[in-house]
Amino acid sequence: MIEAGTLSRPQLRRLLRNTRRNLSPLQQRLAARNLYRQLAQHPEFRRARRISLYLANDGEIDPALLLAEALRRGKQVYLPVLKAWPRTQMSLQRLLPGERLQRNRFGIAEPRANPARQIPVWSLGLMLLPLVGFDEHGGRLGMGGGFYDRSLAYLKRRTHWRQPRLIGLAHECQKVDRLALASWDMPLTATVSDRQWYRPGTEPS
Repeated sequence: MIEAGTLSRPQLRRLLRNTRRNLSPLQQRLAARNLYRQLAQHPEFRRARRISLYLANDGEIDPALLLAEALRRGKQVYLPVLKAWPRTQMSLQRLLPGERLQRNRFGIAEPRANPARQIPVWSLGLMLLPLVGFDEHGGRLGMGGGFYDRSLAYLKRRTHWRQPRLIGLAHECQKVDRLALASWDMPLTATVSDRQWYRPGTEPS
């Protein structure tokens, strides 16, 4: 396990991004399959009617099997779409089966923006988030753009009704001992790796 306290955030990001990029195609496929097994029959996934996922990039663990399963079960699936303005924000847009995607300015596939199919984050039941690094305490290190943090900032002001549930998805090799959270960081409900679940305050399962 990596000791995060010895590295700056940029250094830690570089190290963890290189670690996941160095996984072989076979390792990536096995990890994606194991992630599917961890989540597909779990109550968190089964109960949610509106789910936000992502399309894997830069060595991220691939939730494509979960996305296909969600559509098969008739769930509403939403993907991030970067806003043209302000360029530091994103929307969540419903994905239609068989929809043609385009590349955004970071080279990540996304639906063509259509405000009629976009919803506020708080109306989701479950958000499955990509990450660069994580710890057992709900800490998440993202890519540094702040898109998810800005979208979830409203949760900092809520004490009761806190939707959606936030679950990070990761390769086990992205785990660190402890992340120092910034004021804008939103703790995760749980993190699921290709090996196990991590929930703050409980033993890994």
